[in-house]
Amino acid sequence: MKIKIILLFLPLFIFAQNDQKSLTKKITKEISVNYVLHFPENYKNIKQDWPLIVFLHGSGERGDDLSKVSIHGPLKYIKNGNKLDAVILAPQCPEKEIWDKDILYTLIKEVILKNRINFTRVYLTGLSMGGYGTWDLALEYPELFAAVAPICGRINYTFIENASKLKDKPIWVFHGGKDEVVPLSNSERMVEAVKNIGGKPKLTVYPNAGHDSWSEPYSDSNFYAWLFNQEQKLN
Repeated sequence: MKIKIILLFLPLFIFAQNDQKSLTKKITKEISVNYVLHFPENYKNIKQDWPLIVFLHGSGERGDDLSKVSIHGPLKYIKNGNKLDAVILAPQCPEKEIWDKDILYTLIKEVILKNRINFTRVYLTGLSMGGYGTWDLALEYPELFAAVAPICGRINYTFIENASKLKDKPIWVFHGGKDEVVPLSNSERMVEAVKNIGGKPKLTVYPNAGHDSWSEPYSDSNFYAWLFNQEQKLN
């Protein structure tokens, strides 16, 4: 899918002695986003709005082979014979890139607009690099998601400084106690930051797990039940 994004409208001020001038240019960029959009079995027959799960993969699944986005996460859960009454959006990050929150936002809004999606039940989750992307996207567009579930995601100081944006957001974080790729302290610090401003995030630590702290939650029906129980309240 190709999406056109307006990057910026930039007034450029040039000072030369006492002469002040301005130049305004409209800059556009055309990008391509590859993704899998999975529909539940009854999507065509049951005329209703469906929940949407947005899944962000890790660094190992980048590239242009879309089969990689089902190696882990909700699509693997379905491949293993389970059912989810939700539409699943699994974009693929290009090789050597990281998740771009503005591109993801544009894609998600496009999917919601063109399909029968319940916009009060949009859920965001991701692992490793996708865990970082989950925090990043949720902090930038918190109003878009009913719940977020980052798994072993790295954080930065900006995330902690903006934790108040997620105060009222249902959050369930997962991490391995022996993770040597992304230390557990990343999730602990972010959860603590949200708690400090009055939020109630959950943190599940698998004491003996390394970096793979995603296999267990993504294969657990209770995880999906928790997601589906969350719904944004309309003002």
